Amino acid sequence: MARDPETRLRELGLELPAVPNPAGAYVPATRAGNLVFTAGQLPFRGGELSATGKVGAEVSAEEAYEAARLCALNALAAVAAETGGLGGIDRIVKVTGFVASAPGFNGQPGVLNGASELLGEVFGEAGLHARSAVGVAELPLDAPVEVELVVVSDPAGP
Repeated sequence: MARDPETRLRELGLELPAVPNPAGAYVPATRAGNLVFTAGQLPFRGGELSATGKVGAEVSAEEAYEAARLCALNALAAVAAETGGLGGIDRIVKVTGFVASAPGFNGQPGVLNGASELLGEVFGEAGLHARSAVGVAELPLDAPVEVELVVVSDPAGP
């Protein structure tokens, strides 16, 4: 029997945050058929960024890993708002992550493992996904990490 993602999240000592308000002219998540796409989610906790700066300079790889987990949690909140809860997610299809990187930092995949591992912990095999881990010069609000999700969700419900 598949694990209930809401229960699994609680077992991990986590809860979905409120969906952050968009910082521009977009929505946090949108559906196209059975796919739900999130906007890029930053590592907000309680309305504040968990860290700022470049990974490999002001932000350690370990701190960025935790920030990526938080980004994934915020992305799940956006998807859950669109699908009626985590139970409306059938599969995580794709994770795209951006890491604000100091010159010479090339550990983007390790940073994005924070998001990928969280999704695996919550969804099990249905959390396995394709992924891109991209180093960039700057991210909005000087965030160290930004994560987007693409998920499969049956519009008719589970």
